[in-house]
Amino acid sequence: MIQFEEFTLANGLQVFVHEDHSLPMAAVNLLYKVGSRDEREDKTGFAHLFEHLMFGGSKHIPSYDEPLQKVGGENNAFTSPDITNYYITLPSSNLETAFWLESDRMLSLNFDPEVLEVQRKVVIEEFKQRYLNQPYGDVWLKLRPHCYKVHPYRWATIGKDISHIEQATMEDVQSFFFTFYRPNNAILVVAGDVTLDQVKALSEKWFGPIEAGKAYKRNILQEPVQTEARLLEVEANVPLNAFYKAFHMPARGENAYYTADLLSDLLGRGKSSRLYDRLVKRDKVFNSISAFVTGSIDPGLLMINGNLNEGVDFAAAEKAVNEILEEVINQGIEEAELSKVKNQAEASLAFGEVELLNRAMNLAYAAFLGNPDLINQEADIIERITASEIQDMARKILVPSNCCTMYYHAKNK
Repeated sequence: MIQFEEFTLANGLQVFVHEDHSLPMAAVNLLYKVGSRDEREDKTGFAHLFEHLMFGGSKHIPSYDEPLQKVGGENNAFTSPDITNYYITLPSSNLETAFWLESDRMLSLNFDPEVLEVQRKVVIEEFKQRYLNQPYGDVWLKLRPHCYKVHPYRWATIGKDISHIEQATMEDVQSFFFTFYRPNNAILVVAGDVTLDQVKALSEKWFGPIEAGKAYKRNILQEPVQTEARLLEVEANVPLNAFYKAFHMPARGENAYYTADLLSDLLGRGKSSRLYDRLVKRDKVFNSISAFVTGSIDPGLLMINGNLNEGVDFAAAEKAVNEILEEVINQGIEEAELSKVKNQAEASLAFGEVELLNRAMNLAYAAFLGNPDLINQEADIIERITASEIQDMARKILVPSNCCTMYYHAKNK
């Protein structure tokens, strides 16, 4: 059980405090409710660009990393389609340094044109290295618009087209910042060797004076129900033919999400899963295969992907995968198999509670989903899932009309 207290500042900043006095350390996690799904279709990649820009100096602090390093702290950040998350770990005796740094970034970046140009080049280079010049790097650039036709999940966090970052103006950057990087669009979690009164005082001192932004109303187009199978075939210089199946599934905030997640574990989590055991170990159809869920706040995807062995064609690979899916749909699963995947899921939850920073991140995300106590409820939700519910989920989502398939051909294979 993760204990926490919460309060909200007058400017709308939600603050959660998780006390753990076992070590003289603190974790400060600041989640902004902005990801690539909040971008305009003609200005994509901005959430990810800001992940970089936020380290380029703020209104009163020209260098973000230097003061933190001097007090023994570390920091990083990540962007997803749904959120942008910044985090710091440091000795608890230096906690105020984290408040000073994060509040100044929220107050205002310095909007230095040179910083924008430097980070623009960094992002463009990242796009080239990770997505264009790496084997299978462009998979999600191709797969997302194949699966989503309306919802902004149809582009990756790096952006739909790198020209959007190349052409970003300072006006664009400032507008994005003052729309999304406001206290009323953020969740702050402070965990570790801290007290509620201490965090309240520091929050009021450093974040209290920052003005709230205008209330932002999301008007995100929801993806219509898919009614027919989709197939996309692409080709590139990669070592092996690769196979992808994407099934639309419930959103992260629904209880049904956990049923679909367990279904994906049963199919393709680890070497004892159905897909791996049958198609890699026994039948040698695939060199590797796995299944997972995207876990997005709006309806996401249950993914199956694998690399084919030499001499195996896509038709044979798809037939082999479909046979296993049909077994789950028609025959269901055994209780022993269900217990195994539940134990795996619950072990992952328990492991995620070991690290202080993970607890801070998970609490912030649960609050983002609208139920901070979800961090303490997930194990019970998983434990209550039945074999028949998993079979029902399989019958509902593992059907051709709900599936987007991609054949990724290796040239000369």
